[in-house]
Amino acid sequence: ALAAFGEEGRQLASSLEGALPAVALVENAALSTALENDVSGGLSFAQQVYGLGQPGDVLLCISTSGNARNAVAAAMVARARGLRVALLSGGTGGRLKALSDASVVVDATETFMVQELHLPVYHALCLMLEYAFFPPRP
Repeated sequence: ALAAFGEEGRQLASSLEGALPAVALVENAALSTALENDVSGGLSFAQQVYGLGQPGDVLLCISTSGNARNAVAAAMVARARGLRVALLSGGTGGRLKALSDASVVVDATETFMVQELHLPVYHALCLMLEYAFFPPRP
């Protein structure tokens, strides 16, 4: 469709990359402060999952203990709304493990170690998703 705009459109089309609709729930400061003032700031993630999540979507929870209350609330809402829940955690996986369809629980409990052990997992997940949704062109 961009080719209809001539050479400029073709250049634009050749510069764009595939993308997936994804939302970082930590980025909505206006909602977080409104909820903190009126209800509970701990419901910010759950409210966004409730408003934005659709069956078939995936909520990725990252919690070093698996017990972060805001993530647990979001996972509960996700399950109730038909979303899948994936978890990256440490220790035992905490409460989130039972709410998750898939989990990667690293063998550490100290925050910095859990975060370090998650780094290769992030990279592997990104690579697998990129290949699944945007396979290399021959």
